[in-house]
Amino acid sequence: MDKELLAQLTQWHEDDEHQKIVDTLMEIPPEDRDYEVTSSLARAYNNLGRYEEALEQFAMIAEQGQDDPLWHFRVGYSYYYLNRYEEAVRVLGIAHDLDPDDENTAMLLNLSQRKLRKDQHAAARRVIKDSHNDPRTEATPFEGMDFSDFWDDSDYALREYVSDPPADELIASVEEELGYKLPASYIRLMKEHNGGVPYNTCYPTEDATSWAEDHIAITGVMGIGREKSYSLCGDLGSTFMIEEWGYPDIGVVICDCPSAGHDVVMLDYRNCGRDGEPEVVHVDQEDNYEITFLAEDFEAFIRGLVSEEEYDTSQEDKEKDLRKVAVGKFSPLLAELCNRVSEVDQLEQKIRNVCTRIVEEKGHFSFHADELSTLMYDVQFWLYTSSYPNTSHQQYLDVYEKIIAFGGEFGQGGYAPGWISDWLDGRIREGLIVQENGVLRFTDQARSEVIERLEVAAAEEDVT
Repeated sequence: MDKELLAQLTQWHEDDEHQKIVDTLMEIPPEDRDYEVTSSLARAYNNLGRYEEALEQFAMIAEQGQDDPLWHFRVGYSYYYLNRYEEAVRVLGIAHDLDPDDENTAMLLNLSQRKLRKDQHAAARRVIKDSHNDPRTEATPFEGMDFSDFWDDSDYALREYVSDPPADELIASVEEELGYKLPASYIRLMKEHNGGVPYNTCYPTEDATSWAEDHIAITGVMGIGREKSYSLCGDLGSTFMIEEWGYPDIGVVICDCPSAGHDVVMLDYRNCGRDGEPEVVHVDQEDNYEITFLAEDFEAFIRGLVSEEEYDTSQEDKEKDLRKVAVGKFSPLLAELCNRVSEVDQLEQKIRNVCTRIVEEKGHFSFHADELSTLMYDVQFWLYTSSYPNTSHQQYLDVYEKIIAFGGEFGQGGYAPGWISDWLDGRIREGLIVQENGVLRFTDQARSEVIERLEVAAAEEDVT
């Protein structure tokens, strides 16, 4: 490969400009692409999340790559993110044999082996379940279970979750909207108490998730209805989580979690069909929407909830995120944007101060709909459009994740694209952001107000 081209590709890779790599290398006729060019093209496809196309490129140089640990690692990377864990384990095992000291290979091999074991456990459960051909004994859902101390009817729970018991007509219309028949046990529980926050909010797991090594936690159980935000068809309900947050369309989201959208609990209909008895699973956005089995049905899930006191790691989690926002390295893009702005003294520290307040208030580092999070949405837009004044609506949505959301050390590991587009559209409707010839910018007044709000919010953290 030409040295000048190699230097340019390296720079684009470091700047996360992977589409430029693809566009440039695709201009080279296939017959003129050597091993290094094809490997670089495939790596760029991987970094763009276009894993099938990456594998097509790797296949073209498979014979040359047989003794190259990097070729095997990159192929294994494609398989891993395609959830083809058995193939990932095989290829990454070869990469590890060729280069036993490579830490990235060892880490990805370990993750692939863990997820392969999870898939194998799920397959074994299905075989056992399918082998029980005798009809299940008809029983009243939750027979013998005492619910007198189950629900925590705080003001928050009553305001955000709890609705009146659903009528049969409402249940039918919700099922039609969702496209799934709700379990009899779920309907029975909702007729007694339609949504809410249990006292026991943790569920033990055999496999680790992004939340913990041995359990998951829920914030509440969504009721059957539309009026409450946290109901199945509410504005933060199942359809919203699937369409806006990108969760897999395998069933119905029934529980939100303390991560503010980065993981959920779902009814999983993949093995039973839309009218069958679904399993209950945990889906982890921060781990490529990894699915972890929880319970074979909704009743078993509810009966298995335990107190958070058995797994109280909230303080440790909060301290971890406080360290992250205090000293975590900014993403390359965020560091660049801060260096280019001169209106605010000690800008980096002020951003850290605001994010520290967010962690102190929430217990974890995530942006949502609160005042300080909205300020950080505004700050990121101000910073980016100050340095790149010709930014369009779609360009900003495409680049947003590289600022903080997936910012590495100083990052959150995920975000809801629909939430950001809604924020942007809202600012445009409010007249704070204007669009001229396809280019977005804050009005002068709005820009000044964002800077002032940042100064005030950061100063409050200094005082506290």
